[in-house]
Amino acid sequence: MIEILMVEDDVEIAQMLTEYLARYSMHVTTIEDPFLAQSALAIKKYDLVILDLTLPGLDGLEVCKALRKHSTVPIIISSARSDLSDKVAALELGADDYLPKPYDPRELEVRIKTILRRYQASPATPNTAKIFTYDESKMLIAKEGEPIRLTAAEFEVLLFLLKREGFIVSREEIFDATTLLRADDENSSSLTVIINRLRHKIETDSKHPRYLQTIRGMGYKFVQ
Repeated sequence: MIEILMVEDDVEIAQMLTEYLARYSMHVTTIEDPFLAQSALAIKKYDLVILDLTLPGLDGLEVCKALRKHSTVPIIISSARSDLSDKVAALELGADDYLPKPYDPRELEVRIKTILRRYQASPATPNTAKIFTYDESKMLIAKEGEPIRLTAAEFEVLLFLLKREGFIVSREEIFDATTLLRADDENSSSLTVIINRLRHKIETDSKHPRYLQTIRGMGYKFVQ
């Protein structure tokens, strides 16, 4: 059984999603209060969090930020706030996905399964021939044998760049090759946010990247 914590103050939406996801062996615990939700996460291990942004007493972005300070639990933002700045902020804070309401529950179910597959990883076998190694079957990327903590979206992008090592890839190619970056985001800042987060995780100096390079007017290139 997949254990999910839903932080949502709309009782009708929470009940509908809870009943729907139960069909797919997903048990949902719903908490309206964001402070109680944080306490619940400290006590019990959940496989994934579905987080609304408009919550009583504390903005959902603050909840996301607080969770990422001590937890790598997958986070899907489920919010009626469709402003691009909210989406970019959520990704910057470490959310794995952003679903603007209203959406089909089927889409949420598919995204949950996709994200969880990418989190089911085991340590990779070190390979000294390359600085960066990956095991796609285990959904893992390592630097010098040490696994890199990545969100699902970060994993997809970095894996594609590693597979295309030494070649310039356009933004459009990255969108076509990934499932968590949507086609209608091609002109948004979502990919830029993920690239910046990856550089903070893999580069010694993220402002002067050695591995993940930007090729002006063309796209990106990964070298090692």
